[in-house]
Amino acid sequence: MQKNVGGLDRIVRFVAGLGLLGFAVFSDSPARAWGYLGVVPLLTAAIGSCPLYSLLGLNTCPAKR
Repeated sequence: MQKNVGGLDRIVRFVAGLGLLGFAVFSDSPARAWGYLGVVPLLTAAIGSCPLYSLLGLNTCPAKR
């Protein structure tokens, strides 16, 4: 997979993923299961590639394409 997620985008994904997982773990809300979707932004931040970006032709990575 080609890297298509840049630095700031990775930071935002990481923070959002942690926030969602925190909601899932610490919330008593019936909607807490949705918080486990935080794994997706964490994984895309970790690997630096987003499949949805690939489908849409987006690239926030400053490296040469």
